[in-house]
Amino acid sequence: MNRFRFGDSDESASDLDDDTSGLPFPEPLSRASFLAPDFDPATYLSSLTNRHQSLEDLRQELRDLDQLLSRELLDLVNENYQDFLSLGSALHGGEEKVEQVRVGLLAFQRDVQSIRDKVEARQQEMEQLLKEKKRLKTQANVGQALLDYADRVEELEKKLMIGDTPRQPHDGSPDGSDSDSDLLESASEDSDEEELPNGASTTSLVSLKTLEHHIQKYVYLTRLSSRIGDDHPFLQSQQPRTAKIRSAVLLDLKTALEQASHAGDKRDTKTLAVLRLYKLMGEDTTAVSALKNMKA
Repeated sequence: MNRFRFGDSDESASDLDDDTSGLPFPEPLSRASFLAPDFDPATYLSSLTNRHQSLEDLRQELRDLDQLLSRELLDLVNENYQDFLSLGSALHGGEEKVEQVRVGLLAFQRDVQSIRDKVEARQQEMEQLLKEKKRLKTQANVGQALLDYADRVEELEKKLMIGDTPRQPHDGSPDGSDSDSDLLESASEDSDEEELPNGASTTSLVSLKTLEHHIQKYVYLTRLSSRIGDDHPFLQSQQPRTAKIRSAVLLDLKTALEQASHAGDKRDTKTLAVLRLYKLMGEDTTAVSALKNMKA
């Protein structure tokens, strides 16, 4: 019987282990890979998946590379040791340059502070000027209001005939110079020149429309005085004149109230109209007193 002989199994396995010519050995790690500006360790390690290398082998290779670089750095320092020692003496005189920079910086700082002081001084000056402008504008407005007050007082004195000439209760229609802006809207009145019953004279009838215009102007004076300030010296000096105007208007109101009491069928209507003028003037108490005196 023919027998076939195979080689020893242990010997064959040993031969296979020694034959490593077909294995893909990884190339050494490149130094250029670590010099990239955007080098990232995680990204670099993830790019080594095709090296067919265990993690421990990779660690060992990195350690070897680190040791190699350390030796090269040490050799470089040893070779250029004298140059490193002379580096300090080569920088001799740098203190002067630093001092020049420091002096220049101090000068620049002083210039900046000087400019800042000028700006702050100018700012304060502008604030003072603005305050002065505001004060002058306020005084100008007050002066204009005082002139307006004086003109209106004089106008009312003329219309009410206050002066050396004895005055009578004012009648007739409003002066054409009255400004619509000075007058409040008034209810239409029946003609004040109707003949009164009981033979009363019509020559001294008081026009309620004209009287209302005078009251509106007087009320405007009081409001203007409050806006300016009743304690203003000029307004204090005008109080006697305004008191005469008030007395003249109240006299006309009293006369109108007496005439309304003789108006026959229109007595109540005219009396209410006169009382409304009292209220417009703010003289409700005076109106009550006038009514009581009429009934007495």
